[in-house]
Amino acid sequence: MLVTGACGTVGRALCEKIAGNHYGEVSELVAIDNNESELFFLQQEITNNNAHFYIRDLRHFEGVRNVMEGVDVVFHCAALKHVTLCEMSPTEAVETNIVGLQNLILAAKQAKVERFIFTSSDKAVNPTNVMGTSKLMGERLVSAANNSRENKGTIFSSTRFGNVLGSRGSVVPIFEKQILDGKDITLTSTDMTRFVMTIEEAADLVLDSGRIALGGEVFITKMPVVRIEDLAHSMIDILASRHNLKHDYKVIEIGIKPGEKLYEELMSEEEMHRSLETERYFVVTPAFKNLYEKEYKYEGVVSDTVDRPYISSVEPAASRDEVKNYLLEKKVI
Repeated sequence: MLVTGACGTVGRALCEKIAGNHYGEVSELVAIDNNESELFFLQQEITNNNAHFYIRDLRHFEGVRNVMEGVDVVFHCAALKHVTLCEMSPTEAVETNIVGLQNLILAAKQAKVERFIFTSSDKAVNPTNVMGTSKLMGERLVSAANNSRENKGTIFSSTRFGNVLGSRGSVVPIFEKQILDGKDITLTSTDMTRFVMTIEEAADLVLDSGRIALGGEVFITKMPVVRIEDLAHSMIDILASRHNLKHDYKVIEIGIKPGEKLYEELMSEEEMHRSLETERYFVVTPAFKNLYEKEYKYEGVVSDTVDRPYISSVEPAASRDEVKNYLLEKKVI
């Protein structure tokens, strides 16, 4: 199994699960990243003799093709993901998130990989920024790869995440630092809602998608919805009690950032017409299904149809107590 972006939050969790045989017995883990220092530290942490670590840049095809040889399953987690930075450097986002992905797809076809799972983002749905647009294009490239003439049977599918709580750049470590430093919490809008999942749940989604993928579809985990203001107050309650903090914390609204949405979309109105629902997932089948010559059937199907988009402003939000219990039970903080 090959994991790209092995030093990222989800990539690292995947490597740990694969090396620990959570996916079953794996003969070899190939982990690649362009961050030399973090890759070195990951190599020190994962002592499995069957794990091998390589410095690679997705933009360089030959290096990617070299490590793809003999691989059966690819989990593609590497990407430029920060909205503002991608907006300021759109060419870089295209080179990594689109050209780099296409390099991986071509290498996977040439190596006759069995399965290829691409990790996408909620921002790919009705995108309002460069990062989301690049992820949507990535999803379409992955779906289309199933039907290219040079594909000799590789299954290409995608997963789509909500907010991974505790990941680098997420609001949880930002809020936690503000609270522990005795500062008020800054929040872009008190009306903001988000789908949330833990790092472990994100890794399980990727692994499970690799097991059940048929080709061309997008898997979306059913997730709780939280109001970000409730998340902030829940974290204040937990951390202030845990560390005996006396500061009179306030949540200060500072206004939404350019390209930022008040709500999160994981499945659009157009997509719902070609989706089905299982016990754990929504499955968005390809837009041009007639090209795929597949029958999309899965275990545990709840409904063959979906009657509404999956949007955080529409789904019922967890109460503040439920948010607090989720953070504690899932050991997010």
